[in-house]
Amino acid sequence: METMFDTLLQLPLFQGLCHEDFTNILEKVKLHFTKHKAGDTIVKYGTPCNQLIFLLKGETSLQTTSEDELFTFIEHVEAPYVIEPHALFGMNLNYASSYVARTEVHTISISKSLVLSGLLKYDIFRLNYMNIISNRAQNMYARLWEKAPEDIEDKIIRFILVHTEKPIGEKIIKIKMDDFAHCVDDTRLNVSRTLNSLQEQKLLELHRKEIVIPDAAKLVTWNEERKK
Repeated sequence: METMFDTLLQLPLFQGLCHEDFTNILEKVKLHFTKHKAGDTIVKYGTPCNQLIFLLKGETSLQTTSEDELFTFIEHVEAPYVIEPHALFGMNLNYASSYVARTEVHTISISKSLVLSGLLKYDIFRLNYMNIISNRAQNMYARLWEKAPEDIEDKIIRFILVHTEKPIGEKIIKIKMDDFAHCVDDTRLNVSRTLNSLQEQKLLELHRKEIVIPDAAKLVTWNEERKK
């Protein structure tokens, strides 16, 4: 039977730590355990990131609204997961997204001061942290230099992928059709026609002011196959 100790060691930043080091951490660093009901806001966009928050159990919705408020992008993440570790340092120290519990969610949080004074002294934790931040930066940079979209289908799928945290699972875009056409730089008619075609192939679902992509990976695979 998996213990809480084992669950903690599965968290991205603790993976690879030996039991002895982790026991020492638990003796020195205070962990705050919190239980959230479905629908509870765990983190609100724009609030200061002054702690590391880890999802131990459950699923949360990651919700991000564009600066011009034309659309909101929603995706779901499951435990184990660490919420925006990149926001703990740098020029912008606020959360970029809101996180709402989709199921009952269990979290632990560790204050920034304790991360600095305790956790970063351990080589494994420091390496895990640098790898997470570096991988994210590299992925974001690679997206800037991807091949230009070839057609309207490519534009739409590129728009979806650019805004994802992970290119798998369900994604939801809350947006008006006119605004979506503006975002992908094409006519409303072309965008509407293409979205309806993708819906007919069961790659997405259209609702009033909302586009649901049941599985982003399936959409990516379809796009790659058709371009061969």
